[in-house]
Amino acid sequence: MEKQNSAEYIINIKNLDLFYGKFQALIAVDMLAQKNMITALIGPSGCGKSTLLRCLNRMNDLIRGVIITGKIEINNLDIYSKSTDVTELRKNVGMVFQRPNPFPLSIYDNVVYGLRVAGVRNKTELDEIAEKSLRGAWLWDQVKDKLHHSGLELPLDQQQRLCIARLLAVQPEVILMDEPCSSLDPIATMKIEELMIELKKEYTIVIVTHNMQQASRVSDFTGYMLLGEMIEFDKTVNIFTRPSNKLTEEYISGKYG
Repeated sequence: MEKQNSAEYIINIKNLDLFYGKFQALIAVDMLAQKNMITALIGPSGCGKSTLLRCLNRMNDLIRGVIITGKIEINNLDIYSKSTDVTELRKNVGMVFQRPNPFPLSIYDNVVYGLRVAGVRNKTELDEIAEKSLRGAWLWDQVKDKLHHSGLELPLDQQQRLCIARLLAVQPEVILMDEPCSSLDPIATMKIEELMIELKKEYTIVIVTHNMQQASRVSDFTGYMLLGEMIEFDKTVNIFTRPSNKLTEEYISGKYG
């Protein structure tokens, strides 16, 4: 594993433990994620990938009985500090879920929803941001003539891109993706993967995926997790061609998981 300088990384996780009651789901996890890169988390079901991802925007706060120790810094901000504004954090660190979750609103209203919650009322500004966000999610050309149709009418891959556009509208720095292609067919998956590669020019992305081929195609760095531990974290090319840990090699080769 190549040595990493923490000063170069937007996300810095140090000695992170997480308990659901008495069950320890994350064990002394360390991880660094570089700005404008895609970091993939891989490993068998139940290994802690999604739990770790949800720590990055404090979604686990919503689960009763969760105890978290250690530190997560995003842009040098300790996100678990008592002074951290969680609403602002979740604006800055947005999430795309396994299944698309557009609101039961028009395509336009989906995209500008967060802006309106933040108090933006100027229609010209909303229109400009809506178009920019839909273009950023590679969706503008498909929906520009039906902005006032329900977002729920779109095909699943377009619904997922609508959810991405909704995030882009509030200008996050980090985008979290939890199995974003799990409900999509191979062609739709390819479109989302191409979009991710384009988005990393402006955003930092952390993705959880069960699809090792997807991780190898789109990510710059990969972490292999097992039973709550970060077994190995390195550049993706190293993880998939010359892993340093035997457990990683066994998972990548299909001997385990």
